[in-house]
Amino acid sequence: MMGTPANLEIMNDARLLNEVGRAASGGDLVIAIRADNSAAADVALAEAQGLLNRSSAGSREGATWQPSSLRAAVNAMPEANLALISVPGEFAAAEARKAIRRGLHTMIFSDNVSIDDEVAIKREALEAGVLAMGPDCGTAIINGTPLAFANVVRRGNVGIVGASGTGIQEVTCLIDQLGGGISHAIGVGGRDLSTEVGGISTLMALEVLENDYETDNLVLISKPPPKEVADKILQRVAQSKKAVTICFLGSRNLVSPVNATQAMTLESAAELASGKQLPDFDNTESKKTFATRAGIIRGLFSGGTLCTEAQLIIQDAGQTITSNVPIAGAGPIGSEARAHVLLDLGDDEFTKGKPHPMIDPSVRSPALRDALTSPDTAAILLDVVIGYGSYSDPAGEIISVLNEVSSENRPIIIASVTGTDADPQSRSMQVAKLKTAGVQVAQSNAHAARLATKAIEKIS
Repeated sequence: MMGTPANLEIMNDARLLNEVGRAASGGDLVIAIRADNSAAADVALAEAQGLLNRSSAGSREGATWQPSSLRAAVNAMPEANLALISVPGEFAAAEARKAIRRGLHTMIFSDNVSIDDEVAIKREALEAGVLAMGPDCGTAIINGTPLAFANVVRRGNVGIVGASGTGIQEVTCLIDQLGGGISHAIGVGGRDLSTEVGGISTLMALEVLENDYETDNLVLISKPPPKEVADKILQRVAQSKKAVTICFLGSRNLVSPVNATQAMTLESAAELASGKQLPDFDNTESKKTFATRAGIIRGLFSGGTLCTEAQLIIQDAGQTITSNVPIAGAGPIGSEARAHVLLDLGDDEFTKGKPHPMIDPSVRSPALRDALTSPDTAAILLDVVIGYGSYSDPAGEIISVLNEVSSENRPIIIASVTGTDADPQSRSMQVAKLKTAGVQVAQSNAHAARLATKAIEKIS
């Protein structure tokens, strides 16, 4: 592993480091070996050194040559105009600057980049006339190509700018369900609309989509920005000649320009952008959606923005919410007795030294077991996010946990599946698996939250 602080902590906790290993830094490669005896360790070390000493991947029989630097990659593919940066955060800023100086639009998947570096990168990109997406940009669709965590959706006339990866995924997939399509979905990173950054990339992305002849409708997705940043964005929106949907999740008093419409949920953003509505199954589905016992809703989310959307909907129904990422009006975990608990399991506190639950859904499994066996759980709310980058069968992991717990008097389980049938995992196949296991599957994350609220209201 690279000698980053997080990696060293993982290896040290596993008792794989001696004093030499503990002194490693981010630029070092650490090879740690656990063996039955010293002779076996020596053989393993010699094999590792032999692999490292090979001149290049191309020297191995049947291997494909891979560039070892950005310069080599540009030389090999001079027509490329976009670079995706996915290296440890301490190196990401330097690599992003190299790409920008070569005239490349740059998507920075890496997190743990300082806010000062982010501002500097985006100002340099602005001067160079290229987009800087991120840091911590998890999702984009450019010219129909899904990047990082993204889904296979139809091409169309809706352009999206989002400071949320799972927010972009939910809206693009719902638009696809409604028969619409996406021209581009440009992620900007979760901090772009902060006071420090000031929406540099958001403003550039809006300009790009304004000048894109394939884009007729614009959608802007974010948590509520500070007022001074929101005013700047809305001023730019007011200058657009295109219809704009603004989804600042949790913003109650937004004064939209005349050419813009505010969406209170990701679901409504997709409906406004496509001009169609999802079938409202609330009346029919809620007749068979009821909790079998009194208690609370436990939401276990892999998508942070999906967790936020669910909090808003349940709170709007007059319910008390607690969360590790509480919205305005909600409290931290444990602050309210008998309050519903909604967790963002993709938050840093849960993923330190572990993969994100979209990559490895078993990270969510302990929390799901606890929710299933807790006597105060009336309903469990889950998101299943598929597509490129996500686990091959997240529904299967959920089902494996359900099979460990008796179905008798079990809490009702309500899930949504963010994705399309064109994704590697196939949304319809994931839905079918969940339904077979007794999980209630909703049309959208917002619909799932509404069903969960109605389910517990019937028995309270």
